[in-house]
Amino acid sequence: MAAVREALPEGRYGRSQDQRADRKLKIIGSVLGVAFLAMIGWFGYDYVAGQDVSAELIKSRIVSDSRAEAHLEVRKDLDADGHCTLRALSEDGGEVGRADFRFDGRTERIDEVVSLRTTSRATAVELTACTSAG
Repeated sequence: MAAVREALPEGRYGRSQDQRADRKLKIIGSVLGVAFLAMIGWFGYDYVAGQDVSAELIKSRIVSDSRAEAHLEVRKDLDADGHCTLRALSEDGGEVGRADFRFDGRTERIDEVVSLRTTSRATAVELTACTSAG
């Protein structure tokens, strides 16, 4: 007597269980990857668009043992008020001066040279932060 097969030959008709599971995992991974990239893009856009005041330190100059100057370019909303914090650093990296400068002019771009008093000779000036006053 001949033996009767109950099941179909493996891999002959349709996909196997493993192939179907792999396809599902690829689809889930693709969807999660796209969602993650969209989230990163949204955070970046919100960070850039949400800042009312931003600034760039164009150049700095050490004037004397007790004073340093910094050239700042501040960009802000027309009606925004804010302040930027600068600090002067010594040769060993220690802080020798810190000052806040307020920018409340009714313009979107302010280009200004500011002066910091220092306790000893500075070698660099660093822009620490700019924040909105509201």
